[in-house]
Amino acid sequence: MANHKSALKRNKQSVVRTARNTHIRSTMRTYVKQVREAIAAGDNDAAKVALERAVPYIDKAATKGVIHKATASRKISRLSKLVGSL
Repeated sequence: MANHKSALKRNKQSVVRTARNTHIRSTMRTYVKQVREAIAAGDNDAAKVALERAVPYIDKAATKGVIHKATASRKISRLSKLVGSL
């Protein structure tokens, strides 16, 4: 356990950031999952709507530093390609 004031503060910051990153990553994965489920069901309209909701959130995760910007770009590209193939 941290004993110095600065170490205590760092520990608190780490807890807050971990919680935020976990929330953002989890929500992003949920949106991606909704897109993939719509694609698997063959529902083109639902897949497009889900993709429109997922893309900004993937970008947000990259902006916040939760995922790398190249990872975000790759995810968006692959999802768009799948939706386009329906």
